[in-house]
This record gives sequence, C-alpha cells and structure tokens, in this order.
Amino acid sequence: MSEGEAIMTPVRTRTVTRAVLEDLSVIARDAATRIIMPRFGRLSEADIRTKSSPSDLVTIADILSEEFIAGELARLLPEAVLIGEERCCTQPALIEEAGRAPLSVTIDPIDGTANYAAGLPVFGVMMAVLEHGVPVASVIHDPVTGSSALALMGEGAWTEDPCGATRPMRAARPFSRIEDVTGKIAWRTLPMGDTERADQALRSMTGLWDLRCAAHEYRLVAGGHGHVLAYSRTCLWDHCPGWLLMLEAGAYGARLNDVPYHPAVPGRGLLYAPDRASWQMVRDALALSC
Repeated sequence: MSEGEAIMTPVRTRTVTRAVLEDLSVIARDAATRIIMPRFGRLSEADIRTKSSPSDLVTIADILSEEFIAGELARLLPEAVLIGEERCCTQPALIEEAGRAPLSVTIDPIDGTANYAAGLPVFGVMMAVLEHGVPVASVIHDPVTGSSALALMGEGAWTEDPCGATRPMRAARPFSRIEDVTGKIAWRTLPMGDTERADQALRSMTGLWDLRCAAHEYRLVAGGHGHVLAYSRTCLWDHCPGWLLMLEAGAYGARLNDVPYHPAVPGRGLLYAPDRASWQMVRDALALSC
C-alpha cells in the first residue's frame, strides 16, 4: 500500500451516521429556504463584490449562508473544524487543517455564485464531512428544486426530493471509444502535454458542457447523465463533496498522477470516468501531464 493509499484509508468511526447526514441535509435546505432563495434575483449592486478576479464573485447571500451553516454545524458537530469558502479567504491556514484534523467539514455556501448573481438558476449548497482529510459524508443541495444528492462512505449515493423520496445514483457505463464521451472538461486550464492531440480528442467527443457550477456537474455525472469530469482547480469546498458522491456512485476518480484526492497528498487536477480503463483512455487522449 502506498503512502497516499494509507492516508486515504481511515478507521471508520460512528461520528457520521446516516442520521447525521440527514441533519446536514436539513441544514443545507434551511440555508437555501431562509437565506439563498429569498435573495435570488433580488440582489443589488451593493450585494455583490469580486474576490480574486472579475469572475470570482461573492454575494451577501454567500456570507450569510455560510454564517448560518457554520452556526448549525457548531451545534451538530462541535468537535469539527469548519472550513468554509468565505472564511478561508481571510483565514487560509484553515485549509491545511483539513488534512490533519480528526474531524472537519467543508462548506461551499453557494457553489455557482456567478450564476446566482446573474439570476441563472444553476447553483448549489455543498458540504462534506472529512475524517483525517478523507470525505466520509457529503451533501449537494439544489435550492431551486429542493432536492439533495447525498453520499455516505460505504453506503452509496442517492438523491432525495423535498418529499423524502430517494433514488440511487449510479455512474454511467464505461465507454470504449473517446468519441462517445460526454461531460465537463476544463480544457482551458488543464495541463495538456500535446495540445494538438488533445484538441483533436476534444473535438471528437459527443458533447462537452460547462455549467459554471461544480455542484450540478457532479450531480449530473454521478447520476449517469455524463461520462467524464476533469478539473484543474481543486478547492476542498468544491470537490470533497463531489469526490465522495462520484466514488459512491461507482465511478473512478484520481488526481492526474493517479493518486487519490486528499488535502495531504500532493497532486494536480482531478479526473473522473466510469472505470479505471475509461479514466486512462481520457488521460491519454488529452495528454494530461502530472
């Protein structure tokens, strides 16, 4: 067993049970109904500001939603380190805690803020519970439909609608030709060693899309409505929830150097496919470098 594999194999505890996961889902839903949706389509210019770039936005709803979620989590899991996207802007050292803390929770109060600010109904609330850096429970909530995608380590992935009805999530079947691929590939920023070969492969694929929202991209592909996800930026709050969702839905995922995604394990990018062979086919076709 490699060092990375050893890190990715936590001793399972009973801290995060299915009941706790349901509580997390309720917190996400409450943040959506109390804070996010009442402000959707009603933001003023003063309610929106930029962070690292003109396309990296934060709204008053992001800030209030994270504050609400953090307060609820402090009561539910008082021993957990809370790693929220907005909090990490002023306290970046928190990110390092994710790899060493016995228990932590990542929070993306609104994933897809640019869509939210523009009045486009494609955004989500994302949370993941980590044990020593390993995602063991995750919630990806859609405030617009009121449905959630949930995953619990070793117990699968499923969706739950506002009435409580559940449906298992399952990744798409493996493909044998690169021409059959559909999904999201961040082709502008991924490290491609042979751009001409990668361009030819990308143009041959059946369909690629970019929703500007990892929450919905993960939900689509974990539900079998796409084959591949490939990201260059791998912020914890964007990808810890999706990582567990994809693996519990039966997909194969890894960094571009084929090591598991973990805060304490170095690596570039993230690539998912229905199985290991499909993953290798995409990595080779795009000439992705480590």
